[in-house]
Amino acid sequence: MRDFATALAFFTEKLGFAVDFAYGEPPFYGVVERDHARLCLRQVTEPVFVGDIRAREELLSASITLDSAAAIKQLFLDYQAAGVAFHATLKTQPWGTRTFIVLDPDGNLILFAGPGE
Repeated sequence: MRDFATALAFFTEKLGFAVDFAYGEPPFYGVVERDHARLCLRQVTEPVFVGDIRAREELLSASITLDSAAAIKQLFLDYQAAGVAFHATLKTQPWGTRTFIVLDPDGNLILFAGPGE
């Protein structure tokens, strides 16, 4: 994350995570959690990926699995209503899993996956 405060606001206000802790003054590292998912956030000053390779190759920064088809669909609808930016909207993969990919303010790709219907 280039701006830790912006990232923290995105995960809590848009994605519904709660702050477990934030470390540093000002904070530069922390953990957010939602249900049983925990993500570590860290501020960095240099680009992590070169050019557009992250989006082009769908290089994920995190992957979160939900336990039901209803849960993945509802989460997608909740995020859509909250105005979250998507790299990929809800779709069924050829192997049967339903997925969508959220785009965070720094361009990180966060995959959410659940069983097909």
